[in-house]
Amino acid sequence: MTFTKFRIPRFLSRAGSRNLSAQLTLIGLGMTLVFVVLALLAPVMQAWGWIQDPTASLINPIHEPPSGAHWFGTTRQGYDVFSRALFGSQAAWQVVVLATVISLLGGVPLGLVSGYVGGRLDRVLLFLMDTIYTLPGLLLSVTLAFVVGRGVLNAAIALSISYIPQYYRVVRNHTVSVKTELFVEAAQAMGASTWTVLSRYLFLNVIQSVPVLFTLNAADAILTLGGLGFLGLGLPEGVPEWGYDLRQALDALPTGIWWTTLFPGLSMTLMVVGLSLLGEGLNEWINPLQRRENWDRKSAE
Repeated sequence: MTFTKFRIPRFLSRAGSRNLSAQLTLIGLGMTLVFVVLALLAPVMQAWGWIQDPTASLINPIHEPPSGAHWFGTTRQGYDVFSRALFGSQAAWQVVVLATVISLLGGVPLGLVSGYVGGRLDRVLLFLMDTIYTLPGLLLSVTLAFVVGRGVLNAAIALSISYIPQYYRVVRNHTVSVKTELFVEAAQAMGASTWTVLSRYLFLNVIQSVPVLFTLNAADAILTLGGLGFLGLGLPEGVPEWGYDLRQALDALPTGIWWTTLFPGLSMTLMVVGLSLLGEGLNEWINPLQRRENWDRKSAE
């Protein structure tokens, strides 16, 4: 009896897996850049008259289906869906970038100090961050949005509180492992101050995983912002925002007006997918050891 040698398809082999991962990363990067470009060009396109003012209603408001005059149609209030979708990406990026900056400013320094100093300070901060981390992110953001009110900065603050513990834990765990390295001990033996050790010897070595966290948290922040807008707690009323537009379009959906829900929801979905693919690709590129361990574990199974 002869046996035919079984060959693993190329896309399932190690090289094929790497190529597929690289392709998905490029797709995610391309999708993300498209939304960045659209957000930057939206005001220019409005100034040149290529798109309408997203906050200006038509003279005779009526819901029109997609056409040459209105590519994505109009809402029942007479707003152009295409222009609101473009400016919705701008609002999303504004909130995401601000929330990320606030999370970095809060989580990274606390993680560095906590991991390096240790002791009671580390235990207190670890308990506080774990307590915040156990709370559901959307529920925490909704509660904070009630307190701080609407607006781009307020929405960013409401989102960032739930992300600070993630940056803290990643930076703190890296700091605990790196501070025992010989180059850190040598700097301490030479009399380097705590600030010098943190800024010159630890910061650049523990910050490598932050880009991955940014892309993954950005995807989650877009969904959370959409949830806040859907509940009427995100940006001020009338400002182009995908969640708010979905909420306004719900009543029109049973009457067959599908375009007012399709395009804001599709925009949100594509942006989240792009950021998620980019985040996973960055994780494999920045942390190749994890990729190798995952492959070896799958091969053993």
